[in-house]
Amino acid sequence: MSSDNVSPTILIVDDHQLAREGLRAVLAGDGFGEIHLASTGEEAVEMVRDIEPDIVLMDVRLGDGIDGLEATRQIASLGLSTKVIMLTLHDMPGYVRTALSAGAAGYVLKDTEIGDLRSAISQVMEGRSAVPLDLVSAAMSSDPVSAASGELGKILTVREQEVVEHVAEGLTNKEIARKLEISPATVKVHVERLISKLGVADRTQAAVLATKLKSSGSDRV
Repeated sequence: MSSDNVSPTILIVDDHQLAREGLRAVLAGDGFGEIHLASTGEEAVEMVRDIEPDIVLMDVRLGDGIDGLEATRQIASLGLSTKVIMLTLHDMPGYVRTALSAGAAGYVLKDTEIGDLRSAISQVMEGRSAVPLDLVSAAMSSDPVSAASGELGKILTVREQEVVEHVAEGLTNKEIARKLEISPATVKVHVERLISKLGVADRTQAAVLATKLKSSGSDRV
């Protein structure tokens, strides 16, 4: 599926029927395309194989069978363009960290405003991550990488530092390319290299490290 879709197809995965049906009712009037429902992790993986939705809204805990984190991991391994947003009551750092490592593109709490959920879906459709910085920061607080974040300036090249600063601002690769007057392909290479150098899972975690350094008073990451 393409992020250019006007009406993204959504799969809602939750083991509570009222939650599934309620969320579908809310989203149905928001200009989304088809909205499908699943109650288990196994069903979600099979439905993703069959219909390739643009977005999966995945609960973390799903009763019997595999949980939402394992389902997300299996969906990511399919190699499709489907993006998973965790939609859950649980904000424990371990869940957030595992979700990001499993390939989730977003993490939204169920007590959030519906407008924030819409924004998260839009961000993910645009190819960006949608994880509140406070959740990612908490998830990384026990991560060895965060403890070494003060050394980032010694690890990254000047250009990589510029790129990660713009990543921390939430810019896409195309937007970064325009600002730095380089090609999007070159930006992608820089992002991949800095993620590898920092030992983080994705650009969201890299952005959090950059933000932490800025807040600590460093002029440059």
